Amino acid sequence: MKNKFRFFSVLILFYFVTIIQAAEKPNILFIYTDDQSFNTIAALGHKIVQTPNLDKLVQEGIAFTNAYNQGGWHGAICVASRSMINSGRFLWNARRRVENDFRPIKQGGSEYQLQKSAETEFWSQILKKGGYTTYFTGKWHVNVPVRNLFDQVDLVRGGMPPTVESSYRRPVEGEDDVWSPFDPQFKGHWGNDGKHWAESLADSAIGFINNASQKSEPFFMYLAFNSPHDPRQAPKEYVDRYPQENMDIPANFLPENPYKDVMGCSAELRDEKLAPFPRTEYAVRVHRREYYAIISHLDTQIGRIVDALEKSGKKENTYIFLAADNGLAVGSHGLFGKQNLLEHSVKVPLLVAGPGLPKNQRISEPVYLQDIVPTSLHVAGISIPDHIQFKSLLPLIHGEEQQHYVAVYGAYMMLQRMVRKDNFKLIVYLENNIRLLFDLKNDPDEINNLADKPQYATKIQELLDELIKLQKETGDPLILNAEK
Repeated sequence: MKNKFRFFSVLILFYFVTIIQAAEKPNILFIYTDDQSFNTIAALGHKIVQTPNLDKLVQEGIAFTNAYNQGGWHGAICVASRSMINSGRFLWNARRRVENDFRPIKQGGSEYQLQKSAETEFWSQILKKGGYTTYFTGKWHVNVPVRNLFDQVDLVRGGMPPTVESSYRRPVEGEDDVWSPFDPQFKGHWGNDGKHWAESLADSAIGFINNASQKSEPFFMYLAFNSPHDPRQAPKEYVDRYPQENMDIPANFLPENPYKDVMGCSAELRDEKLAPFPRTEYAVRVHRREYYAIISHLDTQIGRIVDALEKSGKKENTYIFLAADNGLAVGSHGLFGKQNLLEHSVKVPLLVAGPGLPKNQRISEPVYLQDIVPTSLHVAGISIPDHIQFKSLLPLIHGEEQQHYVAVYGAYMMLQRMVRKDNFKLIVYLENNIRLLFDLKNDPDEINNLADKPQYATKIQELLDELIKLQKETGDPLILNAEK
């Protein structure tokens, strides 16, 4: 009888200890936007775009103003970005992990099983082992079945919303523009029920939060919006907020980029076909109007989600991470897409807020957006596995370190390479070995190429040496020759 009593006493004690431990773990909310450039938040200095909910997140936490994505191995930069954040690996290593270690194997019927080991566990799997209920909704676009990786999955979207021919090579000044950003007949972000995809995602997320409010287990939410990816569609009320004549023309506007072909951004690249050649100020204003409108609509949905989190009573114990998969040009440097290593396309917004963190803080030290992964494990009290190559942001946030990385790296296919160290940035177009050198402190818009000035020869060599080191760290299949 005594043994039975002891057994049940231990069992009850274990049960309550488990509940207490679960209650102490913070929740983690990750919001991933699509094609949002780093400079599209009003609180961080944009003069036109209206983002009251993102502004509130900026005020409640930390904004990293130099957050980078490492690039991509094909035109869909989001695939590489999402593979890196889920695997925790640098660019080319992430590609190998996703395409090899996580290759689905058919087991009969439509069932799939993943090859995996402790070294190849995805972000969500690590958190699940740490006691988290994991939830996903939205854009996935990683070469691994998402339902194998999360406890709950809802409304999975493809790589990009469907487009129609009339959404390309537009608008042409003086000609009728038959495409409309707020007409559901053009599909795209408009679902078959006439509801915008971003609204449906927010509805799903709010449903999960309401359900989670009744439970004690900590949760990890991965919310992947398709907005503001093209086709840039939003309800008319949002488009009307941005009169076309008030839209900005970027300081680095060009009718045509002289390197577009050698960098792989020719007039035939899908993203570059969205607007006519040569680029015109008129076309840029129209596209920016639609871009800001869908960002404002996205901002409203993010506000709904955060409000629901607050009403649920869970916000005080939740860390919120927000980032984009990559940036976008939308008229800068004669480009419209993200298949380049210029600041507007390779930098993203990165916001972090949560219990015990500073408020309304800016950190300019260069980081990677995928640093979110080890940071989330850090706040969750979970050991960061050895295969995670990115770094926790907490030492930067708390002032325990001043430099996060010696330099940051970027690549696009076998066509472009980049390194940023301190305030200088070197871009190499591998075809013809074209080099661009920018002083980002004095030339943040990357207008003045310093590469041909003799006084910068030593700086170029220093950056080339650093780039080669980073190529080896990231598993780059094409190592540069520093002497050429």
